[in-house]
Amino acid sequence: MYSLVDQRLNSLINAHQQDLLKDAKIGLEREALRVAADGNLVQTPHPPELGSPLTHPWITTDFSEALIEFITPPMSDMGKVLEFLRESHIFAYDKLSQELLWATSMPCILAGEQSIPIANYGRSNAGMMKRVYRRGLGYRYGRVMQVIAGIHFNYSMNESFWPVFQSLDKNSDLLKDFTSSAYFGMIRNLQRYGWIVPYLFGASPTVCVSYLGDQPTDMEHFDDTTYYYPYATSLRMGGIGYQNNKEHEIGFKACYHSLDDYISSLTRAIETPCPKYEKIGVIVNGQYRQLNANLLQIENEYYSTVRPKQVPSNNEKPILALNKRGVQYVELRSLDINAHSPLGVTEPQLRFLEAFMVFCLLQRSPPISHQESREIDLNLGLTAHRGRGPSLRLQRHGQAITLRKWADEICDAMQGICELLDRGENKSLYSTVLESQREAIKDADRTPSAIMIAEMRRNQESFHEFAKRLSRQNLQYFKTQHLSRQQELFYSQESQKSIHKQTEIEQADELSFAAYLQRYFAQS
Repeated sequence: MYSLVDQRLNSLINAHQQDLLKDAKIGLEREALRVAADGNLVQTPHPPELGSPLTHPWITTDFSEALIEFITPPMSDMGKVLEFLRESHIFAYDKLSQELLWATSMPCILAGEQSIPIANYGRSNAGMMKRVYRRGLGYRYGRVMQVIAGIHFNYSMNESFWPVFQSLDKNSDLLKDFTSSAYFGMIRNLQRYGWIVPYLFGASPTVCVSYLGDQPTDMEHFDDTTYYYPYATSLRMGGIGYQNNKEHEIGFKACYHSLDDYISSLTRAIETPCPKYEKIGVIVNGQYRQLNANLLQIENEYYSTVRPKQVPSNNEKPILALNKRGVQYVELRSLDINAHSPLGVTEPQLRFLEAFMVFCLLQRSPPISHQESREIDLNLGLTAHRGRGPSLRLQRHGQAITLRKWADEICDAMQGICELLDRGENKSLYSTVLESQREAIKDADRTPSAIMIAEMRRNQESFHEFAKRLSRQNLQYFKTQHLSRQQELFYSQESQKSIHKQTEIEQADELSFAAYLQRYFAQS
């Protein structure tokens, strides 16, 4: 079933090009809620010492003023990626006074929708567009769902890899088209096999009662203030999480057959009015509630576990950037915050994900049928809610297969990739990580979600108490860390430059906001 992976690996080895797999670039985006010492969401603005969230390249905000986001540049050295992330955290903690960065994906404590301040990006048209878009998300899906935090793993092959890979595949398309097609094959496989990420790295098996408010649930009480499913791995990736769980209701699902199909499906969604959202209104009492009343306001509204990405130029629409220049990198969005890591993620996790991405690139990837699409959604939901169940069965091509058997098969197929990535190294880093994940497949008690539940039971802690304790530990860790004078100067200058850049953008605005939006959406 996975023979093509070995064939392609052998082709690279025989051509003496195997080292091209080692030069991939990795970037991270780590989200974290700012909370007060008691665990309540802060109401204060994004600290001005951290610069402008509109223009700062490395420290910004996501949905809320309280949801900070750390971004690393793409680098081929994984250690340098994590070091950059660590330095960003040190700089931020120094400006946060006694605020905590919440150590888990799921938030707590929430005092209703209006207790979540929407991110503010200034008075420029670009800043207003970002704010109105988020306001629309709040009206469409509720603000509570928007403050779930995660890690985005951005991955791209070295540019030198593609002409070699194309030649070995005996493909004669334009290189840009071949590259995009191969990335889409990777994306389809990340959907097919992506359930393994919440199983191995899911770290949100519990949720604060305040998250659901008055909503009914079939979850069990862990204690008076905590809900959970006994075998859950990642509630973030489940029915209450950050997913398009209303996509069947509004009648849209993106198509991943090819780049052209993906662009066409998103374009239709961005341009098709939705009666449900028309009832919200676009401009009400002189204020924009959303950018438009279409199925999607913009492309990013389509929540998915994985996205094809191309860096837009200036104010370019993302799908236009993809159409012009093809896929530049792939964004995997299914990684929970690791509560036991101050950075929210560990190097072993990243090494497994890198090898998994290579597997998904090299593995055969036919188009996803309607039946398989339903199986993909089902498997992700089952893994999120019941992934540690000893006899859980997933669906593959209409047949039931145990999660453990399928996961073992994937790890077997990844073995050669890990051995190749380890070549020339002093340590078998990738092979060691793979072996540790095999142990977690064999024994679900070794998974982060199981470890978290066991620790809460042992300490007789609620989810809130557990997350607050680890958040405080992280605070103490970063308070003992210090930047060099050069590093401190770098981040201080980045903050100042971002503020100046925001001012320049605001001063350069000549259009009304309505005219700005009209020009933006008229791009074709």
